[in-house]
Amino acid sequence: MVKDLFLKENILNILDYLDEGIQIIDNRGKIIYYNKAAQKLDDIDREKAIGRHILEIYPSLSYETSTLLRVIQTGEPIFNQEQIFINYKGDKIATVNSTLPIKAKGKVVGALEISKDITQVKELSERIVDLQKKLFKNNKNKTPVKNRNAKYTFVDIIGEGEQMLRLKSLALKAAETCSPVFIYGETGTGKELFVQSIHNASSRRNKPFIAQNCAALPSNLLEAILFGTVKGSFTGAENRTGLFELANGGTLFLDEINSMPLELQAKLLRVLQDGRIRRVGSTRTVDVDVRIIAAANVHPQEALRTKQIRKDLFYRLNVVSLQIPTLKERKVDIPILTEHFIDKYNEVLGKSVKGVSNKVIDVFYNYTWPGNVRELEHVIEGILNLYDIDIIELEHLPYQFNDFVLKQKSRQPLRPLKETLAEVEKNIILDALNETNWNITKAADLIDIPRQTLQYKIKKYKLKK
Repeated sequence: MVKDLFLKENILNILDYLDEGIQIIDNRGKIIYYNKAAQKLDDIDREKAIGRHILEIYPSLSYETSTLLRVIQTGEPIFNQEQIFINYKGDKIATVNSTLPIKAKGKVVGALEISKDITQVKELSERIVDLQKKLFKNNKNKTPVKNRNAKYTFVDIIGEGEQMLRLKSLALKAAETCSPVFIYGETGTGKELFVQSIHNASSRRNKPFIAQNCAALPSNLLEAILFGTVKGSFTGAENRTGLFELANGGTLFLDEINSMPLELQAKLLRVLQDGRIRRVGSTRTVDVDVRIIAAANVHPQEALRTKQIRKDLFYRLNVVSLQIPTLKERKVDIPILTEHFIDKYNEVLGKSVKGVSNKVIDVFYNYTWPGNVRELEHVIEGILNLYDIDIIELEHLPYQFNDFVLKQKSRQPLRPLKETLAEVEKNIILDALNETNWNITKAADLIDIPRQTLQYKIKKYKLKK
């Protein structure tokens, strides 16, 4: 039974369902297999490609630059190697490849390659870097760039609770220094608002502010984007400026640094210690003066425990430490944030919503807000998009509030305390009477009150057997 599962036909069918491209060549360099993802990635008819030499299909590669042919020659695997090539149609494609030798009786009989398409991500990232380069080039005597890349200041951070006021005060003090800053906060808490505010309140305010999400790019591409590349450092590589050089004199914000590969974290640590970077493939170092602000969306101790962040890098970054509270930890700010977002989207959408009902505010206080301030903003934005109303009521809230709305609607209205206590007293007396078969003396003893008092209460509440 197990043998049947591993039949060639079954394995090949399974490979066609993978998102990554799978390509296999024999030891002569001839293509013997493409899965559907590889066919789509390379825009090649696999029936026409199978049986032909790999360099015939990929004429821009060579025996030295093809990861598949190198593995055939060396018998050693290659992991996470970036490769840029031009296929026979003239399309430029960027991939990250892991290539493994296929051996039989100790001899290399072929090679298998797993390819992840990063063409669009690479093009977009490089386009952004190019635009930033143009933006900061010869800007010394022009309008400060801070308003273009870092638009938020401390005035834009909404919150009047003690936690937020203290945090803004600490962040403002951090802006007076050039030391690294480490910020922890769940997704949606507003980490970048603090980062941009620190930059705009610092002496670097008129210098570049550049942000990079470390989870958005594969390891090889992230390294090239951060440090730059020199022509020939890998197939298709060109001379490109990295973000460190672009941010020289200013601030570089590295978001979700816990997603950065550990080997790249080691290179970042060297930059922090030496103030020098080296482009990928270069032997020359370049001095840079960059303030690093790093952020993580998991608690630092958890990131250290699970080895998402190197200890030496964390302690180098954690000179100034800020922790952004979740929205459920700062519920006192919910009304002012709600009002702020209503005003914002009234202006954007041309609406005239005046506010939310007390019942809605009560639901907002009891909701857990897993998406934090960002979720609250999106809730308000969604409601104003859908409804032309004066006041936001329970029926206007989206589906995630259903349970809280039902609880709110099922709540009994509050009654005067005197009335409520009388009802409770009446029920206790009635239970005692029923339990003693309306024996007044026994019932009075049961609830520990005088017999005369019980008779008075029976008349008062008009109780009858």
